[in-house]
Amino acid sequence: MIPLHDDNPTQQTPIVTMILIGFCIAAFLHQVNLPREAAERFAFQYGAIPAVVFGQASLPEESVAIPAFLTLMTSMFLHGSWMHLLGNMLYLWIFGNNIEDAMGHAKFVVFYILSGILAALSHALTDPSSQVPMVGASGAISAVLGAYLLLFPHAHVLVLLPVIGIIRVAAGIVLGMWFITQLISGGMSVGATGGGVAFFAHIGGFIAGMILIGLFKRKDVRFFSPGRSTWSS
Repeated sequence: MIPLHDDNPTQQTPIVTMILIGFCIAAFLHQVNLPREAAERFAFQYGAIPAVVFGQASLPEESVAIPAFLTLMTSMFLHGSWMHLLGNMLYLWIFGNNIEDAMGHAKFVVFYILSGILAALSHALTDPSSQVPMVGASGAISAVLGAYLLLFPHAHVLVLLPVIGIIRVAAGIVLGMWFITQLISGGMSVGATGGGVAFFAHIGGFIAGMILIGLFKRKDVRFFSPGRSTWSS
């Protein structure tokens, strides 16, 4: 199920969402234009490595660029492939603009960064001794999805389903199914070694977004809003 567009208009230009997307694209373009060894070193320098974050391991001195705890933030601007980047940016563009609209620009920055850090910690705590760097905006974007579920479950999303085609589905169903998929995938990934998808970052981010949205949304924004559809029936 690939979301394409929602019917939930915004009242202000999503400046922060666009800047976040721009940063992620710029960081990826920088990384892919580095020589292979330099690109790998870049991922280890700015990706979140659980064992390094928790002090169980350390990088060679020449590879240390920033304090380990800051990689919990920088990691959310890095991506492992074009598909990883494009998938994340699609979700951020579709759902991030409404959450930014519901909070205001400044609060959305804090919400996004804080949620991304909590998501990264959720993944790191599942395997504190891992020396595999975690990269990607998925955790922070998962928080956006969790917030969207509580604010706009009745909005509709155009989704692409294999074989079936493009259909219109309530956001609550789209995001609910997405979260259930992460729970199942996360359970199946327990005990796996090596790299892969950080499902527990998705789960932790989604829950963080649901918890934090009440603190960050504007007072005039209601939970479970019927939305302001731009589509005619």
